[in-house]
Amino acid sequence: MAAHRRQLTAYAALVTAAVLFGATFVVIKNAVTLIPPLAFVGWRFLIGAIALFLLAVPKGRRLWRDGVLAGAVLFAGYALQTEGLARTSAANSGLITGLYVVFTPMIAALVARVRVSGWAISGTGIAFVGLALLTIREGMRFDDGDLLTVACAVAFAAHIVILSRVAARHPVVPFTTVQLLTTSALALGLSWITEDLPLPTTDVLPALLMTGLIVTAGAFLMQVWSQTIIGPSRTAVILTIEPVSATVFAAVLLAEYLTPQRWAGAALILAGIYLVLAKTRESDPIPAAEAITPAH
Repeated sequence: MAAHRRQLTAYAALVTAAVLFGATFVVIKNAVTLIPPLAFVGWRFLIGAIALFLLAVPKGRRLWRDGVLAGAVLFAGYALQTEGLARTSAANSGLITGLYVVFTPMIAALVARVRVSGWAISGTGIAFVGLALLTIREGMRFDDGDLLTVACAVAFAAHIVILSRVAARHPVVPFTTVQLLTTSALALGLSWITEDLPLPTTDVLPALLMTGLIVTAGAFLMQVWSQTIIGPSRTAVILTIEPVSATVFAAVLLAEYLTPQRWAGAALILAGIYLVLAKTRESDPIPAAEAITPAH
């Protein structure tokens, strides 16, 4: 009975985390109208890094080396995502970002020099048809924000591949802390060069606290704990709630309603993601079920 209650608690925590991850797209969409994208990423991750630093101090040259490498790729993903979100809708950003699950087995296969499974190829094809329906405008034109978000999904997938090779060497919290510190340092440095690094104002502070503490630190730790209880496969499937949550929040809070064509695109993207998650074999270079990282 106790084990059953613990499992139910893990499911509830994971659903909560997925909903919070989805809500961040709306929060960030509003925030980047008040502060430049790189500055937002930098301050957000600094807050999250400080919170995790208080839980566990990173120690060891190897941990810092691997953490900085993973953090640099994580920075690329978040910088592209936030810049893209400033130019596209929160709904599109949430759905397209979810394609990192589809890209992961492709990149993993390239790195491992093995063939990609047929299920992964099929899921990728379905997801890309959905992407076209979701994002193509009149005249067969893609918005810059959508293309930046596709690039962000590729970066997040590359981050997952790196983690698959180095994360097992290190404890989760300090290793994540180094990644967040690296992301923050790179974002603040580039913001200083390109955006004059504005300080957070009282208007943007709630968004920074929400994304930095509640999501980057809190929801991710809930996800990690839940995954130890219910396993990576179920975790991956439940986290498909994230892009759905992003779409719902965008419709309710930002009045970003999808046309029938874009609804069809959204459905195909989710179907492609689910197919990759459900059908990727344990023998694949990186099981898609393990492709869940703090990419939110």
